[in-house]
Amino acid sequence: MLDFKKEQKELYLPKTTPSIIDVPAMTFLAVDGAGDPNTSEEYAHAIELLYGLSYAIKMGNKEILQYVVGPLEGFWSVTDEFFDAGPINKDAFTWTAVIRQPDFVDGDVVENAKAALAKKKPHLDGTKARLEEISEELCVHAMHLGSYDDEPATIATMEQFAVESGYDMDVSDVRRHHEIYLSDPRKVAPEKLKTIIRLPIV
Repeated sequence: MLDFKKEQKELYLPKTTPSIIDVPAMTFLAVDGAGDPNTSEEYAHAIELLYGLSYAIKMGNKEILQYVVGPLEGFWSVTDEFFDAGPINKDAFTWTAVIRQPDFVDGDVVENAKAALAKKKPHLDGTKARLEEISEELCVHAMHLGSYDDEPATIATMEQFAVESGYDMDVSDVRRHHEIYLSDPRKVAPEKLKTIIRLPIV
């Protein structure tokens, strides 16, 4: 059974110390939104939609491939208001929540999954989800252990490592801060959360 986390450990099992990685192009289901992920109904809807579609695809294509649904991931940026209300103003986040898909997933597969999901969960707006290929290319990444609110310290270490290794940071609205969530915050204590952080470099 295909499991991205086991098949591609270089992508999903970095050390807590930063390293450089060239990330290949991958296919994702994606939903855009904005606001504090802890309180935003839009974010909660996006996550339910992504998982609903991902499992509909998996269950509807068992004869093609047996696989483990990938972890939730997110690409993040901020509006100018992020800097107006202290160090962390989560209402100023803009995000694209994603779940990686196997190579066989195409537009027709996604549309079939949307139709199946609409019958089970008609409150979900399938039009908000799209299939997208994302190519991150060169990045610095590391495993962050602990609360999401403690990420700035890990990010600072990553940025220092990248610069000392001869690279420049290249985070923008095009090449975004990327996180991969290996823990479920509903089930895991904040200090035990595992989150992969990737930052684009040149």
